[in-house]
Amino acid sequence: MSLLAVDLDGTLLDRQGRPHERDARAIRAALAAGVRVSIVTGRLYSGTRAFVEKLGLSGPIGCADGSHLVHARDHATLLHFGVSGDEARRLRDAFARHGAATFVFARDAIGHDAEGAPYVDYVATWSRDVRVEGDVFRHGLWKSEEGVTAVVAVGTRAQIQGIAGDLARELPRAVLCATFPMPRGAHAGTWAMIVRSSGGTKGTAVRWIAEYEGVPLERTVAVGDWINDVPMFEVAGRSFVMGQAPDEVKARATDVLSQTSETGGGVAHAIEQAFGIRAE
Repeated sequence: MSLLAVDLDGTLLDRQGRPHERDARAIRAALAAGVRVSIVTGRLYSGTRAFVEKLGLSGPIGCADGSHLVHARDHATLLHFGVSGDEARRLRDAFARHGAATFVFARDAIGHDAEGAPYVDYVATWSRDVRVEGDVFRHGLWKSEEGVTAVVAVGTRAQIQGIAGDLARELPRAVLCATFPMPRGAHAGTWAMIVRSSGGTKGTAVRWIAEYEGVPLERTVAVGDWINDVPMFEVAGRSFVMGQAPDEVKARATDVLSQTSETGGGVAHAIEQAFGIRAE
């Protein structure tokens, strides 16, 4: 038995958020051949479910970069890593101090205020449930019982680095923080950050799903394109990285694909190379 873990954005999907049909056919062929298939994505489950259903997946799905594991068959939560209580308050206050547009992710939804409106297109693909409030820092999602799944901010480099510095001092073991310049599109040059609980990564998600499915890690294959995919490359027996990926991400995978998210076919090629399965 084998397991295939596939990223969505930049891997299975094009820039318009549509799956390449060749790749979708290859995934269905892999399922028919007995390969366990999971999506492991940065999106929340509400922004992932349509693709789960389109592909006919029925096992565990890794969302929010491994912070939320959901069973595709009944959409029930299997595992969730959140930031709650006093740590959630301190997380919120660190973002509030620096003035960047902020989005809070919890309960499979995204909350923001007017400051975040120009960047809704950036986050809206991650969840279909987007809730606007007058002040994001008073949003009820910060007090979610299961904890805050993630927080995203968009702003200047100084704002983003200021938040990162505060979190490094105040919550060094509680959260993981990734900062980066927006690489393309309308927001190119703006800086962004994603912060979530330190409990889960795409790597821990792949490890958990493999154990759940009874698949040895050496028989696990991961396909991705970005920095957040590196943890699953590190645990999978074989890893494929998309052709448009940054060089530092390519260096962490066992195989580099020539296909890109625009040309499509990368997932199909990985399936053929790893499992010997070729879709008609």
